[in-house]
Amino acid sequence: MLDADVELVTIRTSGDESSTTLPSVLGDKSRFVKELEDALLRGEIDLAVHSAKDVPAELPEGLAIVGVPARADPRDALCGCPALDELPEGARVGTGSLRRRSQLLARRPDLRVEELRGNVDTRLRRLAEGGYDALVLAAAGLARLGREEGEPIDTALMLPAAGQGCLALQARAGDSDLAELAGAVTDRSALTALTAERALVSALDASCHTPLAAYAEVGVEREGGAGGTLRLRAFAGLPDGSHWIGDSLEGGAAEPAALGRAVAERMLAAGAAEVLAEAERAAQPR
Repeated sequence: MLDADVELVTIRTSGDESSTTLPSVLGDKSRFVKELEDALLRGEIDLAVHSAKDVPAELPEGLAIVGVPARADPRDALCGCPALDELPEGARVGTGSLRRRSQLLARRPDLRVEELRGNVDTRLRRLAEGGYDALVLAAAGLARLGREEGEPIDTALMLPAAGQGCLALQARAGDSDLAELAGAVTDRSALTALTAERALVSALDASCHTPLAAYAEVGVEREGGAGGTLRLRAFAGLPDGSHWIGDSLEGGAAEPAALGRAVAERMLAAGAAEVLAEAERAAQPR
């Protein structure tokens, strides 16, 4: 077992540096985790804590996710209006997420969904100043900052990003001491859901340029003690919401990765590869 003394090391990532100035379509997910992963590989730190939705589906060789604490609220939250259906026609809605943009416009093509960057305080200030009629932010992010703004959006209306609301604890692969420590704070349901969602993203070969949502929920125990059920829902669409593919499938909680791959295969058969490729082209800066 490792020594009980723990040193907290703060590492600023390139994603932190660019998030307030660069459009969301630039770069890739790794900009939020790269510096921490490099520090792990160099042995400068022993454990990295990430927002799970920022961790690319494919990890660098030599690293592994060793723990997932209990999941916070995975839903998105609408700030400035009680509900999506109560937004007036042509309302200006701010978001930095292609996934949110696609789902908003798929449901409400009349909305003016506009790019909004900056940290949570900056975005909420822009809303208060009248720059937008509403914003969509992560409910978990608002809660972790102690902000009471926002009404959670039901997942039947908007699915979250894969891993939203989860923290991912990452360490060097094969470090049994760290794995044991991380396991002590791991929530089995959160780990199972995250595994299914990440398997789906990997199988679809999705990037941060593609509007993709995935949400897995662990259900009740099956009769005879055969383990719990797991339901995975997914969405892939174009940034303008004009075309999208959704799917839902239930399987055994004991094989979450298999369920993620199965949903991906069904979506690919329905044309998801073509939708995601077109979304990738549409999102590239011109």
